[in-house]
Amino acid sequence: MIKSMTGFGRCEIADNDRKFTVEMKSVNHRYLDVVIKMPKSLNYFESAIRSELKNYITRGKVDVFITYEDLNEKTCSVRYNRELAEEYLGYLRMMAGEFGLEDDIRVSTLSRCPEVFTMEESGADEDELWKELEKAVRGAAEIFVKTRIAEGENLKDDLLKKLDGMLELVDYIAERSPELIVEYRRRLEEKVRELLQDTTVDEGRLLTEVTIFADRSCVDEEIVRLRSHIETARDTLLEGGSVGRKLDFIAQEMNREANTILSKANDLEISNRAISLKTEIEKVREQIQNIE
Repeated sequence: MIKSMTGFGRCEIADNDRKFTVEMKSVNHRYLDVVIKMPKSLNYFESAIRSELKNYITRGKVDVFITYEDLNEKTCSVRYNRELAEEYLGYLRMMAGEFGLEDDIRVSTLSRCPEVFTMEESGADEDELWKELEKAVRGAAEIFVKTRIAEGENLKDDLLKKLDGMLELVDYIAERSPELIVEYRRRLEEKVRELLQDTTVDEGRLLTEVTIFADRSCVDEEIVRLRSHIETARDTLLEGGSVGRKLDFIAQEMNREANTILSKANDLEISNRAISLKTEIEKVREQIQNIE
């Protein structure tokens, strides 16, 4: 199957304690470029997320957005530092004695001292977190791949139609090319008779000129290679897989042969077909840029 490099996927996993939401979207790119945006508390899992995504994606610029909500009401707790409170109390009493101050220390006084009471978040089990996050990542990636496949199949159908149209243009050029030599010989013979005002024509010289013209305008090799490239592109599309780079290379070769045919063209109809051929090849190259 053929995959497009444009896709979107979303998955939400929730239970009584937490909720993960993973969204993915991508555009075409020469290589695989994954950008992950998620809460800092999940940064520990970034490497694992990237490894998991490589099982689903080989090319494209992919943006991944992850949100995490902890629904557990007991996620924070108060920690009382008794040793620190005792130390504060000792110094406060020392100050009272040294400066002759009234000892009015209360519980509220100590509670306001730094670090006597602190808030701590209850640490979630990393294995448990990853189990749920991984499930959300996989769910989003699977939907993401499905959208890529659906669009990829549409691209494949469109490209196959374009390749069929290109073959028709090549067939016309192949049929028209031999006729050019016959027409050239006829025009050359008429021109010689007109200039010499004589019915006698040097067949040897005429044959030499026709041979030179045929050699300069011959596009047989280009047509053979172009047909081969078109068939290879068709087989590659039907084979499927990550074939975007291979197809791009084939399209470059097709364009090279079309340019040569256009440069050799000594006929308006062949020139027009060669221009149409180059136009179709360019359309194919644009479409190929979206294939993984």
